[in-house]
Amino acid sequence: MSVSQAEKARKFRALHDAPGAFVIANPWDAGSARVLAGLGFEALASSSGAKAGVLGKRDGKVTREEALANARLIVNATDLPVAADLEKGFGDSPNDAAETIRQAVGIGLVGGSIEDATGNPDQPLFDIDTATMRIKAAVEAARSLPVPFVLTARAEGFLRGKPDLGDVIKRLQAFEAAGADVLFAPGLPDLASVKKVCGALRKPFNFMVGIRGKSFSKAELEAAGVKRISLATSLYRAAMAGLIEAATEVKDKGTFSYLDRAVPTPDLNAFMKE
Repeated sequence: MSVSQAEKARKFRALHDAPGAFVIANPWDAGSARVLAGLGFEALASSSGAKAGVLGKRDGKVTREEALANARLIVNATDLPVAADLEKGFGDSPNDAAETIRQAVGIGLVGGSIEDATGNPDQPLFDIDTATMRIKAAVEAARSLPVPFVLTARAEGFLRGKPDLGDVIKRLQAFEAAGADVLFAPGLPDLASVKKVCGALRKPFNFMVGIRGKSFSKAELEAAGVKRISLATSLYRAAMAGLIEAATEVKDKGTFSYLDRAVPTPDLNAFMKE
């Protein structure tokens, strides 16, 4: 029996309220969503970089329509709760962020993130007041809809050339006060920083695994106070690494030893719908 969006929303919020940390896995299409669900993950989320790669684009170059079309594929693939990386809301104004949340709920999503990155290399971050207004508008849009929606607010300083922990914490606290349900600061450099951020917040914190040398075990992150652990583009990059390795072997050597490591078709089909 298909699970309703309202039930998915309740399950997603319950994961954030339960003791300990949980991992939210990041598929890039319906097939990868089916595999991750079959492996036992309890929730899924789209990744901006992975969905861009599927379209042959770079991260940040995907339109709202393309992002939501990708998210819809993931939503429809399983009965799990699905959240989405909604980037900056696909526009600069608070109204753009709010409209993105409304459309996200309309395709079946039960969570999503809005970040404070502008996409402008000359001014990579919105000032804190503007960023907070955008989060507040997204929160108000989420609260106006019939399905509970987990709104995540992202402070992007460590990825956008402003690795200032004090500024990141100040932004996260402002986003928390504006009503965000989950806080997120990708790119934190070490566990001490993670612990300091978590200690400065009352709401759940999401840590992003995916940067070599700046990713830590679930046990370490849980001990630091993290509630949710996302995988960003890392699974997609791992899959593409396998593709590149296998295709390079064929092209350069004319051999096919990658077949010895490939998942057998019947095993892969076992994850898929008939």
